[in-house]
Amino acid sequence: MELSPYWQKIAAKTRAEHRPFLSLAPMEAVTNAVFRQVVDSAAAPDVINTEFVNALSITHPKAKFAAQGRLYISENEPIKPIVQLWGNVGEDFRKAAFAVKEKGFEAIDINTGCPDATVIKNHGGSDLIRHPDSAAEVIAATKEAGLPVSVKARLGFSKPEEFKEWIPFLLEQEVQVLTVHMRTRQEMSKVPAHYELIDDIIKMRDAISPNTLIAVNGDVADRTAANKLAAEHPGLDGVMIGRGIFANPFAFEADPHTHTPKELIDLLKLQLDLFDDFSKLYDSPRFPSLKRFFKIYVKSIPHSADLRAELMDTKSTDEVRQMLAASDILK
Repeated sequence: MELSPYWQKIAAKTRAEHRPFLSLAPMEAVTNAVFRQVVDSAAAPDVINTEFVNALSITHPKAKFAAQGRLYISENEPIKPIVQLWGNVGEDFRKAAFAVKEKGFEAIDINTGCPDATVIKNHGGSDLIRHPDSAAEVIAATKEAGLPVSVKARLGFSKPEEFKEWIPFLLEQEVQVLTVHMRTRQEMSKVPAHYELIDDIIKMRDAISPNTLIAVNGDVADRTAANKLAAEHPGLDGVMIGRGIFANPFAFEADPHTHTPKELIDLLKLQLDLFDDFSKLYDSPRFPSLKRFFKIYVKSIPHSADLRAELMDTKSTDEVRQMLAASDILK
């Protein structure tokens, strides 16, 4: 397998800078076009992903309209996202791959690691760990569209030791990038990431599919932590940040420094404006979904608990703007 031009460009740039490529993890109801633009504005990663998209929904006659919002890319996004698909039926992925290619997406990531119970009940996400034949089927089917295909995985379903069979199996599928969340599905995020297994995974890659890029995620807070992790594990190509973005929206910045309350609130105002623009196009997400983001912007502000409580009581973006304008905490 040769690395595609898409991934060659990313790998060449970051290797020249002597660092791993940095990616924002796909997160349900988080990495939509609105929040992606907020992250890009704060400090852009090298790679950014859409939220999860059910492969079947993209071409299903009754579901495809609901999927459109998840597939929306703003013309103002400087980094075109990779679309992340989940499901378990090869034909669904084949159709979806051709459909997203027609929409202008340049790469596809397959979800084999989501721990959500509903996704697993529908035989997607980390349930594929228990059904490797289905995993191989969807990977092969997705490749038919000709776009570069990557996979996001976990170490295993129940025990970390499962990586000894699961990771080589995925590498044998010759995917462009294999991103491993360094925990099992059962562990969720309740235990520290098993960084001690990174070198073993790199050795597996070198032996089975040398051109596949290896990335990891789990417990990585920011760019500094990502660079440190890569330095400790030579051969690691990339690092993905997920929950860290909720602790610090500037997680990807090259020159980390303390940001003022105004800078944080300006990001919130940007998200409000982008949300309103998005709402003119799609009926989802609704305003309550915004409330999960408020803590990102106010937690480092003195007496932020009071401010956050006021924000959580708002019912519209205009109310949020009015409350921010009137708040004594921000003056």
